[in-house]
Amino acid sequence: MGAMEKIGEMASAGAREYLTFRLDQEEYGIDILKVQEIRGYEPPTRIANAPNFIKGVVNLRGTIVPIVDMRLKFNCSKAEYDSFTVVIILNLGNRIVGIVVDSVSDVMELPAESLKAAPDVDSVIDSDAVLGLGSLGERMLILLDIEKLMSGTDMGLAPD
Repeated sequence: MGAMEKIGEMASAGAREYLTFRLDQEEYGIDILKVQEIRGYEPPTRIANAPNFIKGVVNLRGTIVPIVDMRLKFNCSKAEYDSFTVVIILNLGNRIVGIVVDSVSDVMELPAESLKAAPDVDSVIDSDAVLGLGSLGERMLILLDIEKLMSGTDMGLAPD
């Protein structure tokens, strides 16, 4: 699906709510309906031979959850863990995945008219996983299709 089709589909759905988070200097948004919970960062149990951006797994109330460090996945300049570092637990259909981000900003409702197609440039993010750009005042959000991003073959997460 091309960028214009994605924007058209999002616009026809009307205003949507996005959880916004920061990675380095950029602000991203993901569909709030995919978010199960937000937790403080705790070091996960490492998994041998996993890609470097998969930090390991945690036991979340009896469910083993892989933890993906989005800063490493997106080649951010630094990946420091501090009191603002959080893990967003995502419920993606039949899979639960945690993503490590620098901080969570807020939940924003974006009206359809504030959505724009993402420019067609080479990036570490698969272009199919970028829904578009959302703007609200001076803020510019990169809107991610987190389900597509987490199911990419490079993720090393075996399909359920």
